Amino acid sequence: MNSCKQPVPTLGYTAITLTTFLALQSLIVVVHEFTHSTMAWTLGDMKTPLGIVWGNPLTMTGWDEGVEYEHLFAQGRNIQAAIIGFCPLVMHSIVVTIGILLLRGQWLYQKRWGFNAVYWLVVGNLMELIAYFWMRSFSGHGDVGLFCRGTGISPWWAFIIGSTLLAWVILLFYRTVLPRLQALFAPDNPPTQWAILILTSFILFLWGSGIRVMVYVTGPQWMFGILGVLAFLLTVACFHPKRRQA
Repeated sequence: MNSCKQPVPTLGYTAITLTTFLALQSLIVVVHEFTHSTMAWTLGDMKTPLGIVWGNPLTMTGWDEGVEYEHLFAQGRNIQAAIIGFCPLVMHSIVVTIGILLLRGQWLYQKRWGFNAVYWLVVGNLMELIAYFWMRSFSGHGDVGLFCRGTGISPWWAFIIGSTLLAWVILLFYRTVLPRLQALFAPDNPPTQWAILILTSFILFLWGSGIRVMVYVTGPQWMFGILGVLAFLLTVACFHPKRRQA
């Protein structure tokens, strides 16, 4: 697992990572909304897939796919609404699956910065899945909520099944992928190893979900953001460099 590459200074790696991730995040948000609108256009429910509402790519607020879900439900087109609402989560799942397969293989591991880019791309897409399944399954206007409303499935099933699958993927990611990134960029540099761990956990559980839910979601649903805080603390405690080397 160790790499002959020289370790990257902690501040330098952190700055590069933040810049890279913010760019990837903007791309992920745009693709997410265009996945909604393109499916709606394909099903004949939008005149053009370009009809999305643009928001802030940094705070991830103000975005909307431009789909008239209430109009679809009023017409009895529940299944179409469910498909349109849920399809970005399928897209994110595919990206995460392919990305983890690449990150666990040898081909990408030989391409240091390519590995780094795919790693944070996976983190960004996994962040979206965590936000919707863990934090917003019971929110009627979210992607999972629209799917449940359209199909008649209880949000409890979406929460339990989605959370179980996510827990397995997250555990696999932390056990097999995160150490490879640390070996490439910080084989003998604990501060950078810590930076990689903390950045990963912060983005997954706080930036994309926990903080957003507690700040922007009204009603009892905001309390699900506490799950993000607990997950952040748990992953940092369980996967910190000293514990893994012990």
